[in-house]
Amino acid sequence: MFAAYAARIDRDQPLNGLELGERPAPDVRPGWTTVNVKAASLNHHDLWSLRGVGITDEALPMILGCDAAGVDEDGNEVVLHSVIGQTGHGVGPKEKPSILTERYQGTFAEQVTVPSWNVLPKPKELSFAEAACLPTAWLTAYRMLFTNAGVRPGDSVLVQGAGGGVATAAIVLGAAAGLRVFATSRDEAKRKRALELGAEAVFATGERLPHRVDAVIETVGAATWSHSVKSLRPHGTLVISGATSGFTPKSGELNRIFFLELKIVGSTMGSKEELASLLSFCAAKGIRPVIDSTLPLDRAREGFTKMAEGELFGKIVLTV
Repeated sequence: MFAAYAARIDRDQPLNGLELGERPAPDVRPGWTTVNVKAASLNHHDLWSLRGVGITDEALPMILGCDAAGVDEDGNEVVLHSVIGQTGHGVGPKEKPSILTERYQGTFAEQVTVPSWNVLPKPKELSFAEAACLPTAWLTAYRMLFTNAGVRPGDSVLVQGAGGGVATAAIVLGAAAGLRVFATSRDEAKRKRALELGAEAVFATGERLPHRVDAVIETVGAATWSHSVKSLRPHGTLVISGATSGFTPKSGELNRIFFLELKIVGSTMGSKEELASLLSFCAAKGIRPVIDSTLPLDRAREGFTKMAEGELFGKIVLTV
């Protein structure tokens, strides 16, 4: 079957390790389900895999891709939950949870196999492309907002880095849930787009807000960390799920954190139950993932390049 896969690891030039070509079809496993992929979406996790983060040379070649929607063996339209082994279903009792391509072949292929527990019904209201955007970036944003930030309608939230998959999801979901959403971006066009998606106000990166916020959704990392901490009200919460600009900020702002009794919460992915709630929320409220572009699988390299250069707003979807 045709697939996009990591053939080698290159920490400095990750796209050098990306190959497109034929790979073996997935083996049949007891307790696992094979899905014919209709659409899959890119995540920064795929670039990190090409850099060797969360994966070793021994696992290569590895088909990339964590997110997908498709049709299962019984003809049902389904969405995949990307965390394998979260409750032990389909794996050994001592296996730690992992994101799909850290141990098992991924979704950028004609077929993928996952534990049957990881398969959820696709709402009829969502297309395959829309549903394929939800299991990583949108689920991460959902958990950051509603589980870890604990915000309620009327609360104010700052979303750093409008345009990225998680940030875009946080803007749309937050606005739909009645939050006052502020967003930042270095790019004027991305700030304008954030307003169109429901942000109350937008600002250049690092620009002072009109007032401090209840929570910050942080995925940029080092470049925005200081601004994120300074933007929080006393006892506010900063939720971080990524650091695309680097892991070490110039200042940790430790004095502000302890003096204002701020909460710093790490967040990674989400549970199957949260994904089910997200799917229901999107279907019931007419929420649709923001798709930057849709490409056939054989043009996956174009999508990877666009994501690596940061020239996108929303998700890139690969269709099979």
